Amino acid sequence: MSSDGEMAVFGPAAQFLRKSEKERAEAQNRPFDSKTACFVSDAAELYVKAEVQDRSEAGVTVKTTLAVREDQVFPMNPPKFDKIEDMVMMTHLHEPAVLFNLKERYAAWMIYTYSGLFCVTVNPYKWLPVYNPEVVRAYRGKKRMEVPPHIFALSDNAYQFMLTARTETGDHRPAQKALLADPSWTVLLTFPLVQLHLVDA
Repeated sequence: MSSDGEMAVFGPAAQFLRKSEKERAEAQNRPFDSKTACFVSDAAELYVKAEVQDRSEAGVTVKTTLAVREDQVFPMNPPKFDKIEDMVMMTHLHEPAVLFNLKERYAAWMIYTYSGLFCVTVNPYKWLPVYNPEVVRAYRGKKRMEVPPHIFALSDNAYQFMLTARTETGDHRPAQKALLADPSWTVLLTFPLVQLHLVDA
């Protein structure tokens, strides 16, 4: 995890890419009881944070004043996982934890989040400074885990691998193509950003 000083290379975009050291320290020290902290199904919000007060055969009573069935209660991750950059690191990986993490990151304008090998992007519907020239330079030549989640990290890693990959016969000839796969219409938005990053590589 980069210190605030190391994040300075990202310029004004740093706040949109990674939590500050202060915020990470506060999350580490926030009280948390893994036996009672949970998410529960909610008709209006889909899932809400709650605290288990009682468990019985009739159901589970939670602090949000809802009485729910056992299968509607999902364990919550400790606060140190709030706004986590790679969701596979979560202790409890389930739909409410993933949605809550994406929602919290989006609320802080951190639109890129990893989920293992994939980069999840939540459209901010406004232009953020995360595509400025200093951000492009900051991602150049870095491994994916050395920098905050971003499409530039993926494109630079693919480009570096393309340059250093060996052919099937063992010859060291740079590959001449890389595949950008986006299973939705957002490829129309993503591809120009990858081009922006690779243009002066």
